[in-house]
Amino acid sequence: MAPELQKRTLAVESGFDASQFDDDGRVKRTGIDTLLIHFLLDTTMLINKRTLLTASAHIITAVIGSGVLSLAWALAQLGWIAGPIALIAFSIITWFTSALLADSYRSPFNGTRNYTYREAVKNNLGGIKYKFCALAQYVNLVGITIGYTITASISMAAVKRSNCFHKNGHEAGCHTSNNMFMTIFGVTQIILSQIPNFHELSALSIMAAIMSFAYSLIGLGLSLAQIAGGNTGKTSLSGVVVGVDVTSSEKLWGSLQAIGNIAFAYAFSTVLVEIQAIDPRFFLIQDQFCNDTLKSSPPENREMKKATLIGVSITTIFYTLCGTLGYAAFGNNAPGNFLTGFGFYEPFWLIDFANICIVVHLVGAYQVFCQPIYNLVEEWCSRQWPESKFIKGFMFRLIWRTFYVIVTCVIAMLFPFFNSILGLLGALSFWPLTVYFPIEMYISRSKIRRCSFVWTWLKVLSGTCLVVSLLAAAGSIEGLIKEVSAYKPFNSVS
Repeated sequence: MAPELQKRTLAVESGFDASQFDDDGRVKRTGIDTLLIHFLLDTTMLINKRTLLTASAHIITAVIGSGVLSLAWALAQLGWIAGPIALIAFSIITWFTSALLADSYRSPFNGTRNYTYREAVKNNLGGIKYKFCALAQYVNLVGITIGYTITASISMAAVKRSNCFHKNGHEAGCHTSNNMFMTIFGVTQIILSQIPNFHELSALSIMAAIMSFAYSLIGLGLSLAQIAGGNTGKTSLSGVVVGVDVTSSEKLWGSLQAIGNIAFAYAFSTVLVEIQAIDPRFFLIQDQFCNDTLKSSPPENREMKKATLIGVSITTIFYTLCGTLGYAAFGNNAPGNFLTGFGFYEPFWLIDFANICIVVHLVGAYQVFCQPIYNLVEEWCSRQWPESKFIKGFMFRLIWRTFYVIVTCVIAMLFPFFNSILGLLGALSFWPLTVYFPIEMYISRSKIRRCSFVWTWLKVLSGTCLVVSLLAAAGSIEGLIKEVSAYKPFNSVS
């Protein structure tokens, strides 16, 4: 008997009303609130109302995260024309493919729900594509935890530098090693990683979501203040100027890397299915029933499409404001991270607070994104050695999770490059997870005829996004190579 149906049978035998259960054995969705914390690509949010408004809020929170910090720099590379066009293009593509993904919530064979992105791929495409999806997802998760280690350490160093600038003047060097702060971040994560499962991260997750909006709004406010004060940098229609700011090759590679940074900022499609349905396995909440985010009626896919349109539209407006106002404030010299690059020096206490918000957000977000990795390895080991008390015990969890945190910290110390890492992560995840799989699942479940008009233009869209992703990855890799060539390992300095 299937596990979910077995649970249903046991529940009925224990005195529960059979009408309380859905067609696949899970508790029927009523729209009544349950305290759950949702895993989101850059941050998390407390789920307390299962409505269209809630789903839209999840998407907004999922998209807005540390990626917003690089948008001013991205627009400086692309300029006033290509920059906003890129932001709008990525938002339209993300909305469109997310709408296709919403239709994949139900299995095409028997109508049962898919509670994770990987389940949707498995039931719609199966086989090798499912394995490719799992690989892409987990590589992306590992990359994000490394990127968060880098970003958090830079923000911690920025707090120290901000106070130094305030005390000694803006011309002082105030350089400090990032390695110490990466170590502090790593030790914190080792402690938090011993939390057995995601369900017990609720307070940390709520705080992380609040911090995400706080530092984004502070950056937006500081940009407006600098523009109002008239102390702005020089901007242009094409961004950084060849022969003045950069060479022609630097302009090309920087523009490609900027596209990767924008792609990273919009990465949320991999959790869209999970927004529609909360899976207890996804959160490591064992032997508990969970309700879905959206009510059974009206249909989930129709409501999710509305939520996606609302969420992506609001996020695009927010991103456009942050990117354009940040570029207007800093001009072509916009720093890679507009809260740690010290385009702003005063008020120093507000800069400190914004960077503390970033650190708090990333402390929680790191745990959110590494918990599925922990679960994957621990479940695999349990299957391989089902009788081992060591594998099931605290000591294995302590050793394995500590090892993972140490590895991510060491890699972050080896490659402490904010924009290049974000650009590479965005480039690697955008095409397979945001574009390719949603399109392929739509073609499969809709039985679209090969070489038909719809099939052709969907394939053209997918191919175009693949080329863009590869170019963005090339730009980010070139940036990494350039930075590594002039960098001494374990000697990162802000």
